[in-house]
Amino acid sequence: MVGLIVYFAVQGFHWGDTVGVIGAVVGIAGLLLAVYGMILVRRDQPAGGERSVHIGQQATHEGMVSTGDGAINIQMKGTASGHGNVYQAGRDQHIDQRTIERQTVLPDDVVWPVAEVEAPPGLVNVPGHQHVFVGRGDELEELDTALRAPGGVVVAAVHGLGGVGKSTLAARYAAVHAVQAATEERAGPDETVFHPVWWITADTAEAVQAGLAGLAAALQPELKTALDVEALAERGLAWLGCHEGWLVVLDNVNDPAHIAPLMDRTMRGRVLVTSRLGQGWHRFGAKVLRLDVLTEEQAIDLLTQIAAPNGTNGAVLDGSAELVAELGFLPLAVEQAAAYLHQNQLSPRQYLQLLAASPTAVYDQTAEGSDARTIARIWRITLDRLTTGTPLAGDLLRILAWYAPEAVPRALLDGLNELKGWEESAAPPLLQAALGKLAAYNMITLTPDTVTVHRLVQAVARTPDDHGEPGGADPHRQPEAITASLQTANQLMYRTVPADLADIADPVGWSGGQQLMPHMDALGAHLLTVAYGPWTSLLLTS
Repeated sequence: MVGLIVYFAVQGFHWGDTVGVIGAVVGIAGLLLAVYGMILVRRDQPAGGERSVHIGQQATHEGMVSTGDGAINIQMKGTASGHGNVYQAGRDQHIDQRTIERQTVLPDDVVWPVAEVEAPPGLVNVPGHQHVFVGRGDELEELDTALRAPGGVVVAAVHGLGGVGKSTLAARYAAVHAVQAATEERAGPDETVFHPVWWITADTAEAVQAGLAGLAAALQPELKTALDVEALAERGLAWLGCHEGWLVVLDNVNDPAHIAPLMDRTMRGRVLVTSRLGQGWHRFGAKVLRLDVLTEEQAIDLLTQIAAPNGTNGAVLDGSAELVAELGFLPLAVEQAAAYLHQNQLSPRQYLQLLAASPTAVYDQTAEGSDARTIARIWRITLDRLTTGTPLAGDLLRILAWYAPEAVPRALLDGLNELKGWEESAAPPLLQAALGKLAAYNMITLTPDTVTVHRLVQAVARTPDDHGEPGGADPHRQPEAITASLQTANQLMYRTVPADLADIADPVGWSGGQQLMPHMDALGAHLLTVAYGPWTSLLLTS
């Protein structure tokens, strides 16, 4: 352009000058193109002081955008199409190709780096810590030792059969140390102190997100109505990542993958996990603790504290030892039986009579005002997960339910695929997979040579659900399936009997006979019960 101007200055412009005319046309066209390009660039770029933010994921362009200018913070949730941007200049927004669903203006004294947010004194969220608690001194000490270990983030995972008291143990531990946290200046040098102590029900990924959002809202209540759950959860997770000294309880984890995002971003603090699942915690470097049932003394103590809280005449608790033994010393079962005794003013012996006459009704009912979870409901949920993709797990549990609540030789199950109708469904790889899953969820105890089922798991598994719940009858306790499992259990046992029946009288000389005799006795009693009824069976076996 400069050269063209010099040319015209020297030669002058003449219409007859072909070179001059062509040069002028080209120069004017170039000038117009340059001006047009500048207009396009100006339209697609933010004005002075503006910030351009690409919303969310590339596929949907949905997400949360945080912008601000001076003392103003803008929280916008929007949906953008194509490659649209959001421009923010001061208080003015320029929106192109998107829909803004909500906009919240936050003062600058509300939103500041999470590293600068301090937990308010006594921040505690521990449900159920007021429950009656007995025993478990060794378990609490073992848990404390695990969580006092040095390092960045320390994880302890407590697993066990549903109803064994995992959540109760975690709540007691968290509550004790939450009290210490509230009076930190009085805590001794050897006492573990955590602050804050936060409980998250973690049975789904969505529940974990909601728990983290609750933490963020507890840290800064003014954000509760300003941000959505996703943004609050992100802020809660970020807070855990840059603070230490806290304890988070992740209760009832069904899948380690649900808590992986949290664990991947926490480098300090303490995490206590409870789960029915006993496998998969190594990925978090967790100290794994298996929780067992109560002792007889502890179970009787629990029964007494609930059924006779005012120290009623001991005659009311006649049969306590027999009842807690029948319930397998399982804390939830003992607690619910005790609440029922107190509500209906029954003795343990009367409860046993009800249990013998109508087990279905007893296993599926609770006293008014008590925990709505029954052992039958809890184990149904577990079996729902187990039998998805591994239906043989439910079949095995029903078969094992007819034997004694003692160690069953695994060899007894090896011939299952040789029985008619089981050739494919009980092939050795499928059998081992089903046993492994049952053990992983603590529905059985597995050793290299034996498999053991808790007596109450057995009792529920072989009791038909013939009345059903509001959600429908238990699919794992259908009468036809239970009857078929008794026949299968009998066939498996029959295969092990010596050809000479006289050898049965000498179990010492019969290979494996000593280990199988209690199971033959239990199976025989159940066969009599099915054939003649519980009272006739009791008389005959006596």
